[in-house]
Amino acid sequence: MKAVILAAGYGTRLQRDVENDTTGKFQHLIGIPKPMLPVGNGALISHWVNAFNTSGCVDTIFVVTNQLYHNIFEEWARPFPNVRVLSDGTQKNEERLGAVACLQLTVKHFRIEDHVIVIGGDTLFKEDFSLSRFTNEFFRRMEKCDDSNLVLSYQCKDEETLKYGILEVDEDLRVCYMKEKPNPSETNSRRACPCFYLFSKKSIPLLDDFIHEKKAKPIEEKDAPGNFLSWLIPRKPVYVHEVSGRFDVGNLPSYIECDTFFKERLSGVKSYWQ
Repeated sequence: MKAVILAAGYGTRLQRDVENDTTGKFQHLIGIPKPMLPVGNGALISHWVNAFNTSGCVDTIFVVTNQLYHNIFEEWARPFPNVRVLSDGTQKNEERLGAVACLQLTVKHFRIEDHVIVIGGDTLFKEDFSLSRFTNEFFRRMEKCDDSNLVLSYQCKDEETLKYGILEVDEDLRVCYMKEKPNPSETNSRRACPCFYLFSKKSIPLLDDFIHEKKAKPIEEKDAPGNFLSWLIPRKPVYVHEVSGRFDVGNLPSYIECDTFFKERLSGVKSYWQ
């Protein structure tokens, strides 16, 4: 099994917040890509590398970033022999390829023919998250159908449906449909879907079909990784694995919340990595 961490974003909202902060407490974060932000006792992205290396569930971790931050990631990756860093070749936000195109680029460049865990580089989870439970559930699903896929889901508040992709599932927790940022009245589901997916080796080649179909579409239809997931749902079995919540480090308040949580409550919780 492989892991791909999507880290090619430019963090424009967070950098704007840091630059506008008047307290002076966060000046050290200027110019730091979101996956490299210090969270708890290490960089955000290092929590994932340590989790994978401790659990042994993946043999190689691929990090796709942009050219602007490429050297920063290369330097960070030196102590990790199983981490490979790839640049998407872009220098600014307006040039970005989009998350799905970056995933496809990584699969093609490294010739990946395996199951792939895909993680948003600005995402972490709360203390009930368990890597081993998640991967065990994936292989349990694979025993019944070998092109199954598994995604994380958590319950969001009514007013938050407008911010997320919302999954509607059947009694076996198979996803029937994904609604993108619906009004609360448009769905009974409150299952938000963060960027943490386990795609089977049979689903990964469909990235080519998705990109080909969307090649003439605006970047917004190719950017969010959930766009590929939504497209995949009617074509391959997708199931949900439930957790209590996540941290999406998109701005300064969400970063402070995540950092505080890890310092106070997750510094010694080993179940997160197991």
